[in-house]
Formats: sequence, structure tokens, C-alpha cells
Amino acid sequence: MDSKVKEFNKATFIEDDPICIPLRYSKLQDVELTAFWSSMLAWGQRKTIINKSTELFGLMGGSPHEFIVNHKEKDRIRFAEFKHRTFQYTDTLYFLEFFQWYYRKHETLEDLFLVEESMKETLIRFNEYFFQLDSAPRRTQKHIATPARKSTCKRLNMFLRWMVRTGKVDLGLWKRIPTSALMMPLDVHVERVARKLGLLKRKQRDWLAVEELTAHLRKMDPKDPVKYDFALFGIGVIGEL
Repeated sequence: MDSKVKEFNKATFIEDDPICIPLRYSKLQDVELTAFWSSMLAWGQRKTIINKSTELFGLMGGSPHEFIVNHKEKDRIRFAEFKHRTFQYTDTLYFLEFFQWYYRKHETLEDLFLVEESMKETLIRFNEYFFQLDSAPRRTQKHIATPARKSTCKRLNMFLRWMVRTGKVDLGLWKRIPTSALMMPLDVHVERVARKLGLLKRKQRDWLAVEELTAHLRKMDPKDPVKYDFALFGIGVIGEL
């Protein structure tokens, strides 16, 4: 497993992965904004995810944080034609509204993900916070998962891996969240390989499966279990098993 981490955790991984989107920026708020939003759009083909994220942030003039904080409500009409699969204009409008409300009061999204008890409780708390505005559409809630609905929270866990881990791929900009607290982003590739290696026995793909897999990986590296995401995902994608 360690050798597979070294094999796949390389800069060449970036080009075809959605993490290339936040890596285009240097300002902290731009990075975390684009990392969060592009990870929420991360389902389907990776090439399409990258293209749609590029389109989205292009509509913000290349300066997402500045646009988010300073734009007027009338400026939101430019997003009317933007959509990705089931992510529609209504969802975009709420994301814009929430982030404007948040960034006018706060410096960083990291504050929302600080782990007090467990990552499970952190993600539940974040979901409740994100949808606290009176204008929050019910339909938009499906785009941000929560362990409260037994979801694997794959995209949130991937986003946190990007922001917390330091390496040849991950960004490592958030320093107040320990890598030991991160949970595995459980997708179909990771699940298939983990089952064949005996690292995952639970039949359902849900939050309990994420906890089971991550617990096994912590036995190999208690401080940084999620580094094995590269190994499991890479083996799955190239069909080595």
C-alpha cells in the first residue's frame, strides 16, 4: 500500500483531477472557495468536472472571492445558463448567497470544519450551518451530504483531504485540522479495491463503511490514514485487481 501511495501521489496526478482547479489560484479564499465548489460538482467524468468548474469560475471574472463578496444580486443572472448534471441555477444562487453572507463576516472556511468531537459531528454541524439561511432551497441540500443521512460524504471528505494534507498533490493550506481526523473519500473505485483487499466488509456504502475502512487504514498510518486514497483509487482506475 505504501508503495502504491508513492506511485500515484505524484504531480502528474493533478492534470486530470479536479484538484487542478484550486491549484490555479494563490489567494487562500480563492483556493478554498474553488476547492469546495468544484468538489461539490465532482461527480461524473473528471474531464467534464474540470470543464464545468472552469466555466463557473470564469463567470466570476477569475477572482472568485472578490466577486463573491462584492457582487450585487443583479450580477447573478450571468449564472442562469450554468448547470452540471442536477446542479441547477437555483443551487448556484444559494451557494452565491451563502458564501457572500459568510465571507463578509469571516476570513476562512476552515473555521467551519474544526474537529471538536469527531469528523462525523463536524460534517453534521457544517451541513446545518450551511443551510441555516431562510432562503435555503430544499433541493440544494442533496448537493452537500451529511452523515446524519448516512451518506459517505465522499466529496466533502475529498475536499478536506485537499485542504488539510500536504504533499505532491494535496494543498495543505489548513493547519488547524489534524490529518489523523480525516476520513476516506469512498467512491466506487476505492470501495471495490478495499473489498478485494479485505479492508471493507460492510455491505452498504454508507458512513459506517467509511468509518470501517478508515479505521483499517489508521492501523497502517495513524497520523495520515487518508494518504491511502491515492493507492486505492489508483489501483481501481488502472484495473490492477
